[in-house]
Amino acid sequence: MNAPGPAIVLLTGIQAAGKSTVAQALAERLPRSVHVRGDVFRRMVIGGREEMSAEPSQEAVRQLRLRLQLTARTADAYFDAGFTAVVQDVLLGEHLAETVAQIRNRPLLVVVLAPTPEAVAEREAGRGKNAYDHWAVQQLDAVLREQTPRIGLWLDTSDQTPEQTVDEILRRAWTEASVEI
Repeated sequence: MNAPGPAIVLLTGIQAAGKSTVAQALAERLPRSVHVRGDVFRRMVIGGREEMSAEPSQEAVRQLRLRLQLTARTADAYFDAGFTAVVQDVLLGEHLAETVAQIRNRPLLVVVLAPTPEAVAEREAGRGKNAYDHWAVQQLDAVLREQTPRIGLWLDTSDQTPEQTVDEILRRAWTEASVEI
């Protein structure tokens, strides 16, 4: 299926769930698209950056909320210019609904990549980077499954290649992932 027109596709999941790879591949399959990497805004903070952790400081949460606000505004700006914005970031717990509420344009399609913790651990072992300095895969997976609102399209991508995941998103997101919050 071809996407029916510009949208904002908000792609989330825990670290090593495949967000970056899938978001890039999805954007490459769409005619007018951009890939908005929320983590870019985190990396822009040089002096005084505080990372999220299992017990985040108030400043770490404040910086996360700023990052998500900048991500939402950027997605809206690209949408206003006629692009489909494929936005990718770790949005767990209350932060998913907060970000959805900050994005003003519609259609807004939320896609949650939710492979099993075992699949994530296997992917993490094969990556050139380690996303789990401060977090355990099981910890983040529990936040995803137990504290994140069930909005949008949730996909168990454990046994899928990135291309298969993109195919499924293109087939289902415009009808099953739309949120009106």
